[in-house]
Amino acid sequence: MPLRDHFRSPVNDKHRWDAVHGQWPGEIVRTLFDLLPPGFQAEPKVYHGAPFEVDVAMIEDDDRPPSTADAGGGTATLTTSETVLTLDADLSEFDEYEVRVYDERRERTLVAAIELVSPANKDRPEAREQFLGKAAALLRQDVCVVVVDIVTVPQANLYAQLLARIGQSDPRLSDPPQPSSAATLRSRRPPKKRRAVLDAWFFPMAVGEPLPAVPLWLSPDLRITLPLEPSYQEVCRLLRIG
Repeated sequence: MPLRDHFRSPVNDKHRWDAVHGQWPGEIVRTLFDLLPPGFQAEPKVYHGAPFEVDVAMIEDDDRPPSTADAGGGTATLTTSETVLTLDADLSEFDEYEVRVYDERRERTLVAAIELVSPANKDRPEAREQFLGKAAALLRQDVCVVVVDIVTVPQANLYAQLLARIGQSDPRLSDPPQPSSAATLRSRRPPKKRRAVLDAWFFPMAVGEPLPAVPLWLSPDLRITLPLEPSYQEVCRLLRIG
C-alpha cells in the first residue's frame, strides 16, 4: 500500500493528519519490540503544542490605571498607565511526535530518536529553527536521529535545512528539495580526528510509493533496520484510511 497525502483532498476531507501522527509512534514502538536487542527499550512521546492565546480586546478596552497598595493598607493610584513595551509574540509550544530508544544497560541512556515532522514544525522560520535546534542538540549528544517527514504542505525540507545549517548539502536532494523524505543522521568521532563527522542516509518519499526502511544506530557499532511501511500501514488500517 502506498503513502497517502494526508494534507490534501481527498484524504484530509475525512481524516485529520494529527490522528495519523498521534497513532504512529505507538505502532513504531510495536515494530521495534521485535527488532531491538536485549537491553534496549523504545517509548512513544506525543505532544501537540497548543497555541498561546490572549484576549487582546479585553486588555485594550481596560483603560483603568493599575493600582498598588500603600504602606497604610489603602490604594495608591499610579500617575500613568502607559505600557513600557508591547510586542507580538508567538509563544506556541513545540509539536513532538517521536519515538525514543534507550539503552537500559547504561542507566537508560538515550541512543536514538525517531522524529515525525508535523506541519507546525515547518510552517514558519522560527518553528523550523526550533526543530533543527532540537535535532542538532541530540546529535551533539551522540544520539542517532531519524527524521520522517510525510508533510506535503508546507513544502520545506528539514533534512536539507539541517545540512545547510552546518554548511553542507546532499547531492541526492532534488532542486528544490522534495517535501517528503526520511533521513537517518548520526555523529561519530573517527580515530585520530579532532572533530566529529556526520553520517547521513537519505530516502526520498513520494505519495503513491511505499515507505522506506531506515537504519537506526543504537551504538557506534550496532545498528538495526527499521521498516516504516508496516507501522504506517497499520495506522491507516486502524483509522480506516483507504
